[in-house]
Amino acid sequence: MRLAVEFWGVRGSTATPEQGNLRYGGNTTCISVRSAAGDRVIIDAGTGVRRLGKRLLADGVAEINLFLTHFHWDHIQGLPFFAPLIQSNSRVCFHAGVSTGETRTRLERQMSNPFFTLPFEAVAGRCGFAQMGDAVVQCGKLAVQAFPLNHPQGAWGYRIEADGAIVVIATDLEHGHATLDRVLRDYSAGADLLIYDAQYTEAEYKVRIGWGHSTPREAAAVAAAAGVKQLLLFHHDPNHSDQEMDEILAEAQAWFAATGAAREGATITV
Repeated sequence: MRLAVEFWGVRGSTATPEQGNLRYGGNTTCISVRSAAGDRVIIDAGTGVRRLGKRLLADGVAEINLFLTHFHWDHIQGLPFFAPLIQSNSRVCFHAGVSTGETRTRLERQMSNPFFTLPFEAVAGRCGFAQMGDAVVQCGKLAVQAFPLNHPQGAWGYRIEADGAIVVIATDLEHGHATLDRVLRDYSAGADLLIYDAQYTEAEYKVRIGWGHSTPREAAAVAAAAGVKQLLLFHHDPNHSDQEMDEILAEAQAWFAATGAAREGATITV
């Protein structure tokens, strides 16, 4: 094992704690990536980050690097319930594609009166803030590089490398932007694992053009063009039940055989 990818939330848009969705999972987006040496980074803080926070405390992890793809609600709504945030011996560094001041301001808004009882200002002194640019950010053995995605109000994907293994996380993107489509393929080139926003079926996408999400067919096309070894569909639509996800996955595998669908609680190693 060179990299382990753990899924704490795989759903897009809104959490779906419904019986028919639980096999794939109902929490919104949160992924952790761990190196063989034990270094770990977190991507996004949807509702799945609550359970991850409990795991980090149990493991005694005090220094945390959390990379945000963007600030839409389903990617930050678990943060107020992220236990390390309120532990006096923990330090959380937030990485995002906007200025450090803007990151802090945006996170403060969701915990401000009257939306939450504990203001972000009360814990911000133990937090760090970093703006992602073109440079690689080194977190122990993990090398993290951001790249822009086509999404309303902007978003960033992440290429994470360690010990020769490559994982690319490209959630919340819409295909059809020639420049950014090329950027995505370039950053995905040769990846061991590509995690890709495939929220809509082809029929759904036709009536949701401009909403900022992609399809399994497009995911398969990118995976093939970039020469990735494995593709995982991600950011599942809240209206897609487990049965529908099975059907979507089977169809996607006909386009790109090495395709899976992200499931909450699963760990993928490369």
